[in-house]
Amino acid sequence: MLRQRVITAVLLLLVLLAALFAPVESAFGLLMAVIMAAAAWEWARLSGCQSGMCWASAALAAGACALMTSWGWHATASDGVRIFVSLASLAWLGLAPWLLRAGVPVWQRIPSPVRLVMGLFVLCAAWLAAVQLHGRFGVWYLLSVLALAWAADISAYFAGRAFGKRKLAPSISPGKSWAGVYGGVAGALLLALICSQLSVSNFHADIAARAGIPVLLLVVAALTAMSVVGDLVESLMKRSMGLKDSSQLLPGHGGVLDRIDALLPVLPLALTVTLWLA
Repeated sequence: MLRQRVITAVLLLLVLLAALFAPVESAFGLLMAVIMAAAAWEWARLSGCQSGMCWASAALAAGACALMTSWGWHATASDGVRIFVSLASLAWLGLAPWLLRAGVPVWQRIPSPVRLVMGLFVLCAAWLAAVQLHGRFGVWYLLSVLALAWAADISAYFAGRAFGKRKLAPSISPGKSWAGVYGGVAGALLLALICSQLSVSNFHADIAARAGIPVLLLVVAALTAMSVVGDLVESLMKRSMGLKDSSQLLPGHGGVLDRIDALLPVLPLALTVTLWLA
């Protein structure tokens, strides 16, 4: 299992890096559209949909990405882009905590069409934020946002293993602890401080230059907290459906949603902060 997990991780990293640094800018947008289509397929499964509706959901996600590209949303800071990512950010900040407070049973009480629309909305917002951060601000800018979530996840894992006695949300994700949250925030803040001193363009240096280090630390702490919320929301969905993983699309890793759940709120929130501080 470990060998399979490592092989899959290496292959995924190589594909991601190839798309990020490809001379054709559309390569990354296309890869992200494929990822979001796969995630939409999984989201539909976690919403209790049959096979046909799952494939339709994947097609709708891919079509929405293509439509936003045709509108030029992937490359411009239009009012439509600002409104869309801002609404997605508000939805994560307002609705996701309510969902977690309501608990596992609430997921199946939400009508299936509503769950599907929720999924398409957050996935398309994440796609738009990723391609905007990549295309308009640069590869390293996007990587610095992704690294925030990765640093938080790694730090949370080790802090949770060492000190995680007090559980964060045992009915939703028994493995998560408050120590993990604090460790994740500490790891993300350390990364932000390091990146803010680099000369290469990145999210942390940009926010520090525009608003100062204290604001950067507040933003990073909030983004880290929302990465945990994204993880917990997907855990709630899986627990409600009695599933361990969102799918088996990625050998050794489960599903696509299992890999990007923390990024779904982080990407639109990071873009929203970037656009409104411009």
